[in-house]
Amino acid sequence: MTGDGVDRLHGVRRSTQRWNRTAVGDLLERLTWSVPDKEALVGWEGAFATPEFRRVSYRTADETANRVAQALLAEGLERGDRVVLFCDNSVEALLTLIGIAKAGLVAAPVNPVMATDVVTWAIEHVDARFAIVDDVLWERAEPALTAAGLTPGVTIPIGGDVAPGSVAFADWIAAHPADEPDVEIHGDDVWELLFTSGTTAMPKASMGTHTFSYLTAYSYALSLSRGLRFEHDMRLCTFLPIIFHCGHNSAVVPAWLSGGTAIIGRRPDAAALAAAITAERPTALWAGSPAFLQGLVDEAASKPGAYDLTSLTVAMYSWNTLHPDLVAALKEHCGEDFVVWEIFGQTESMSGYRFWLDEHPEKVREGAGAVNHVGVPNPLLAAKVVDPDGACLRDRPGVPGEAVYRSPAISAGYFRNPEATREAFRDGWFHSGDSCAYEPDGQQVMVDRYKDIVKSGGENVSSLRVESVVIAHPDVARVAVVGVPDEKWGEMVTAVVVPAEGREPDEAEIIAFCRARLAGFETPKRVVVMDDLPETVGGKVLKYRLRERLSASR
Repeated sequence: MTGDGVDRLHGVRRSTQRWNRTAVGDLLERLTWSVPDKEALVGWEGAFATPEFRRVSYRTADETANRVAQALLAEGLERGDRVVLFCDNSVEALLTLIGIAKAGLVAAPVNPVMATDVVTWAIEHVDARFAIVDDVLWERAEPALTAAGLTPGVTIPIGGDVAPGSVAFADWIAAHPADEPDVEIHGDDVWELLFTSGTTAMPKASMGTHTFSYLTAYSYALSLSRGLRFEHDMRLCTFLPIIFHCGHNSAVVPAWLSGGTAIIGRRPDAAALAAAITAERPTALWAGSPAFLQGLVDEAASKPGAYDLTSLTVAMYSWNTLHPDLVAALKEHCGEDFVVWEIFGQTESMSGYRFWLDEHPEKVREGAGAVNHVGVPNPLLAAKVVDPDGACLRDRPGVPGEAVYRSPAISAGYFRNPEATREAFRDGWFHSGDSCAYEPDGQQVMVDRYKDIVKSGGENVSSLRVESVVIAHPDVARVAVVGVPDEKWGEMVTAVVVPAEGREPDEAEIIAFCRARLAGFETPKRVVVMDDLPETVGGKVLKYRLRERLSASR
């Protein structure tokens, strides 16, 4: 420190030094000063390529991330260059993300289930200079990488193979030192580009800064350490996507900021998750959608005595409402002190809302899985619901509007997309695209995504509300409601259902079932039976694909 600027209070300082900066790459290193030998990461079967990465301490994790950073810089990459990852969950992929941050580079993980042309576009959009792939995904990755003129430099050999022309992860880092790279980093620097779900257009690359990740993770750490005597006892488990999805900021990093341990699985699998909880004794669970929690309960109930879920103190879920029967079943398997809460946010604004179900049992009971209560903004978030003119709807309970946000944990914008950035960040707020409404007590409910609201016969129909009714029919295992273009209605409310096991849904019967419980304009005009629903790895239904398929068949 030179002492320069100490006579001025603003306009001269940038916290870019190791001793004062906010940098994602410093997360692991700082914990080596307190708990160097504690497990930082545990990979369940399939979530690590080689045995040395099955369980890694904070010291080993930090040294591995340093080697990744040194290896990337040795490849000739320079500050701000983008590194694309075509990977599912693994310990190696997570430590690669941290290594990218340490090197002052930018991670650009892509969802492996995206169409080849979309992946190619994404790689070209961010102008990626280096690629890292899972060997088991290489066949899917090759066409997109080739079309973008990029060859993989490194393979994470989950299946034991290596993509042509690349080197295995462990061999790649072995030749490089474990020293911290000497790179200037500021908290406002972007360290990751996360692609938001596209509809019919290409996805947007949300820009995540170091400060964004830190503050997001701290807000989650406060909630996920609930019920623990000491926060460093947190053991967070998730089998949801955390490489190409923002879940690393809401699950893994909070565990580290608590001085705890993160346990990761390869991908959603109810049996594997139940086994991991039994063996590893996590205290917190990032569960994703209610469907995944239902899968966990069903798995435990199907094999009495095979699993022990009682180590869990808290579970976090999102994307839809939880039925009170499922809440009761979770407490039966996890214990009466177990609590569950819904997080309502998005990639661009992660600190989000909190709705603690045990705090409002009457709302859970009265909502009966049909009303998606999302609670109130957490203390890091300013939020309101506004009408099309930007007026706050707080004094008009029940009137839907758009949720808008302010927070230090907000995206820095959409990379190379100034138009979308200006549209989202207007009038001094980030516009979420989510339709919400106030309750009389000031809490909020989610009505729908604006793009998923069905405009039928001059009325706005919440697809979530209709789905909550259809799913209650005994012949239905899964449902998605979409609007299909129609000359009479503008959009026809259409329910796409997956049959319950051994059942054969009847269209007329389901429509009658809904008509008895919904307004006429909300009732589906058509019911389509399908074997399955198109969805992301995280379990979100890709409604735009359903709309395309149904529109084409008319």
